[in-house]
Amino acid sequence: MSAYEILKKNNKDLRKRFHLKSIGVFGSHASGKPTPKSDVDILVEYSRSVDFFEFLELKEYLETLLGNKVDLVTKRALKPLIKKEILKQVIYV
Repeated sequence: MSAYEILKKNNKDLRKRFHLKSIGVFGSHASGKPTPKSDVDILVEYSRSVDFFEFLELKEYLETLLGNKVDLVTKRALKPLIKKEILKQVIYV
């Protein structure tokens, strides 16, 4: 099962448990070209403010769920230079 499929299957639980407004994959997993060394790039938007520990808790949970290293980023944290490109690539679940 792909990272996207796993996230889609767990979408409702993830949104409720971690207060997510949206969650999606981008990068090699979104393009369907991951290598064995690829991490999973995930973009999230929270429905409320979260602290750093809640952010880390989600990252660790996703790494366990997906069985892979996760590069987790929030929409708010995207740098202007790469924001446009990432938002073009992201596939939301």
